[in-house]
Amino acid sequence: MRQLIGRIPSWLKNKYVLTAVGFAIWILFIDDRDFITTHFRHMNELHKLEAQKKYYENQILAVQTELDQLKRNPATLERYAREKYLMKKDNEDLFLVPDR
Repeated sequence: MRQLIGRIPSWLKNKYVLTAVGFAIWILFIDDRDFITTHFRHMNELHKLEAQKKYYENQILAVQTELDQLKRNPATLERYAREKYLMKKDNEDLFLVPDR
């Protein structure tokens, strides 16, 4: 047994090195916020954010297309104002029918 202990280098017998190694193992693999779990959690969040980015880019394109149509066509502008803002002409009556 003494021969086995004698073969271990002295720097591995140091209590500070053993403590640091134990702490590193604890932080990297055992803790609730360990390196591996945190990495996968961040990757999952990154994928969700990329999907949201695509969604919002598509929404921006749709709104830009609608804005271009509103700028070019007065009939589209009138229809948009009537539907979204409930605007009417002076000689018209407006009746709102609630959706059920």
